[in-house]
Amino acid sequence: MCTLEKRGSVLILTITGSGEHRLNPTLIDAIRSALSRVREEPSSPCSALITTAQGKFFSNGFDLEWAGSSLSKRQLMSDKLFSLVTDLISLPMPTIAAVSGHASAAGLILALSHDYVLMRKDRGFLYMSEMDIRLVIPDWFVTVLRMKIGSPKVMREVIMRAAKITATEGVEMRIVDSAHGSAEETVEAAVRLGEELVGRKWDGHVYAQNRLAVSRELREASDRITSGPDETVGGSEGNIGSKL
Repeated sequence: MCTLEKRGSVLILTITGSGEHRLNPTLIDAIRSALSRVREEPSSPCSALITTAQGKFFSNGFDLEWAGSSLSKRQLMSDKLFSLVTDLISLPMPTIAAVSGHASAAGLILALSHDYVLMRKDRGFLYMSEMDIRLVIPDWFVTVLRMKIGSPKVMREVIMRAAKITATEGVEMRIVDSAHGSAEETVEAAVRLGEELVGRKWDGHVYAQNRLAVSRELREASDRITSGPDETVGGSEGNIGSKL
């Protein structure tokens, strides 16, 4: 499901396989397990984490096929993803998403939960698909998007127009920090950024606490997470990849 590799002072978490990397409980638990190992790594004074994925998908969102019509399963996916996001924002090191392909709905939320987002520009979209597939976006997704995007006009494009945003457009919208020629180049750029950040020799505990302070709105949202009918938990368009 995922691997964890140490490259110098940088840790690379890779979601493995050639599929869509749908976020079901099994995959989310595997990522959280890897993050637990990251916390156990010696980090003197600080390391950096890169999250990427194999194949043409970073993540195509929640595994709606697994959940079917079960409200409890959909709620479980949302709760587990929120726990994963909480793990990321409390991690005592900088985090970088090297978006190697499509990042849709919950998959985009996962990417945006990192401090930095780098993306390949030869393939892939950022895409909140809820409008297109008739799902109501969870409130806490909107909290993440507001924290990371900010601009009301860009929020409108992302949520209300379900825009499929390329890496170049993502940079222009300030959703993406930098765009690169291929998946390999994106990971290499993330490694360079990670090494640069590690070179600042920040204290990991202080870094995590300051990030948590910045993410106060998301932490407060944890008390308000609810899921109504089955259309209230976000998913993604099942055939986005087949269109490219």
